[in-house]
Amino acid sequence: MARDFLTDADVEREIARLTATDAVKLARREMRLKYKRRQQLYTLRALEKRGNELKAAGITIENIDAMMALAEQEDITEKE
Repeated sequence: MARDFLTDADVEREIARLTATDAVKLARREMRLKYKRRQQLYTLRALEKRGNELKAAGITIENIDAMMALAEQEDITEKE
């Protein structure tokens, strides 16, 4: 049984044909949505981990704003 080999031109034509199909466009959109949701999940997991580290260090939502303001004030005085 002889095997047909695709030429470079055949490959390019098939890529162009497949890229233009509605099925490929639909599947790509679904893939982008899944990747976006997974990325959001990974980001939220990292934020949860960091939040737990901050809580363990005694930092709370109530005092973080004061700590940030103090740090910004120190940066300003160092520049002067």
